[in-house]
Amino acid sequence: MIELSKAEFEVLDALWISYPANASQIIERLSDDKQWHEKTIKTLLGRLVKKGALSFEKEGRQYIYTPCINRTDYTQKESQNFIERFFSGRIAPLVSGFAKSEKLSQQDINELKKVIDDWEKNQK
Repeated sequence: MIELSKAEFEVLDALWISYPANASQIIERLSDDKQWHEKTIKTLLGRLVKKGALSFEKEGRQYIYTPCINRTDYTQKESQNFIERFFSGRIAPLVSGFAKSEKLSQQDINELKKVIDDWEKNQK
């Protein structure tokens, strides 16, 4: 899987909202949250192309970008890497850590219960 910096991920995340998109559209999406210069974003787009995370087509004077990786696949792989690295591949210590620090909302708890129930049903 392609490794991305935090900044590269944020640019890719802005593109996942709606694509294909040109640099101006991506810059506009990021401008609300980031104080990045236009040139910085274009540099990050270039890095993402080199890494194979984005492809582009030239239309006139514009580059039109499309993601080459799926958001769900990428975030799932990164989540697995995180859990493997920090929790030896075990999810329970991660969840219990959040529960002990009272960071789990009732909605989080309900969603976790549903995930466990669905998993148990599929194991039978």
